[in-house]
Amino acid sequence: MLWFLMCVGLLVGGYFIYGTFVEKVFGINKQRQTPAYAQNDGVDYVPMSKGKVYLIQLLNIAGVGPIFGPILGALYGPAAMLWIVIGCIFAGAVHDYFSGMLSVRNNGQSVPNLAGKYLGKNAKNFMNIFALVLLLLVGVVFISAPAGLLGKLTGWNVTMFVGIIFVYYLIATIVPIDKIIGRLYPFFGALLVFMSVGLTIAIVVSDQHTLLAGFGPGDFLQNLNPKDAPLWPALFITIACGAVSGFHATQSPLMARCVENESSGRFVFYGAMIGEGIIALIWCAIALSFFDGVQGLSDAMAGNPANVVYGASTGLLGAVGGFLAVLGVIILPITSGDTAFRAARLILAEYFNMPQTKISKRLVLAIPLFVLGAILTQVDFGVIWRYFGVANQATAVMMLWTASAYLVRHNKLHWICTIPAMFMTDVVISFLLNSNTLGAGLPMTVSTIAGTIMTVLITGLVIYIGKGKAQELAAAEAEEV
Repeated sequence: MLWFLMCVGLLVGGYFIYGTFVEKVFGINKQRQTPAYAQNDGVDYVPMSKGKVYLIQLLNIAGVGPIFGPILGALYGPAAMLWIVIGCIFAGAVHDYFSGMLSVRNNGQSVPNLAGKYLGKNAKNFMNIFALVLLLLVGVVFISAPAGLLGKLTGWNVTMFVGIIFVYYLIATIVPIDKIIGRLYPFFGALLVFMSVGLTIAIVVSDQHTLLAGFGPGDFLQNLNPKDAPLWPALFITIACGAVSGFHATQSPLMARCVENESSGRFVFYGAMIGEGIIALIWCAIALSFFDGVQGLSDAMAGNPANVVYGASTGLLGAVGGFLAVLGVIILPITSGDTAFRAARLILAEYFNMPQTKISKRLVLAIPLFVLGAILTQVDFGVIWRYFGVANQATAVMMLWTASAYLVRHNKLHWICTIPAMFMTDVVISFLLNSNTLGAGLPMTVSTIAGTIMTVLITGLVIYIGKGKAQELAAAEAEEV
């Protein structure tokens, strides 16, 4: 119990202390007009209150990732909780803050355009392709997972639920953001809070289960995986949402188009990530506690984290409470899946320079995305999840390097983004070089050394690009004077 409370306390403290520091480094301007007002179109650029934008942002980023990922990560033991805390404060929340605030500063542009501006044209082209692939994978993952849970709850055909969710996604993708997302998501946010708080209270007062019983301080630094799966670098791919997730970089610009003032950025972007980190901690702790350790968790999971969600929710909250908790887990991916397709539409709109005020223009871009999504739902869920994990973290790497280049360009403390960018770059490259299914299948030692060397080279390149852009900016400003 104490270890869990300490982890939550560190996350909350991180918001007030490190979050304030990050905001100061960025340098907000309360007098600057935000895109919500400057480009108000009644569809995607719509001013909304800080509280509403926060809840929508939280739901946009909190799909099944901060639930399934921490459950899978819990197989490594409490080390997963340590990564959630450190990753969330120093990498994930920083990533989300800059992906949101750089979008605010650049007319609500999406991550490919931001990468292009601060890293160059090649980065923009790479991110256009990568972001679209990621968003399609996210959309498919966040159709299959809730449809499967709905089928488990009702006993009805899963394919029927896939079709229903698809129809909803299409509607939510093309209608103005304040018509469905702006009205329903704050309510869903309350359900999410109920689910998280309810499960935590239930396991604390339970006579049969003790939160993190049997785990000591030393276990936070050990790999307890029952199958001896290596912790490095797999844990940092497995737990993305809740620690650091590139998917958030595609979602933050949606709310950057709705933020009323730059002063809301820390609460909306950094704060929502801290909120997701707490959700991830809750599920990681429950997974370790309810099933009496990693071996019991592995047996209960049987290869599918949804089994853990269903078993723990009904076991702790009973039939009715468990139903509501599982319903919250169903809503989470749905509220991220629709915004994934919406973000994909907006990225295409920026690429083709196609205004989205007319519904016909939105349909032209949305329908092909849903056709591709329907095809991908036929692929095995496990395969889709593996590719999603790698694509997700690679996107986070690109966003962190984009933010680093921005800070170098403006002669600000770039290390707050450069250090997490270096770490995640090493994670992704090492994972790909070592993976037998997705990469080269090289030995772990060789993969890690090669990943470290490539990370150092990339770091030098980004700093070089950033300084070059800084010189160009200084020269332009001198000419204006």
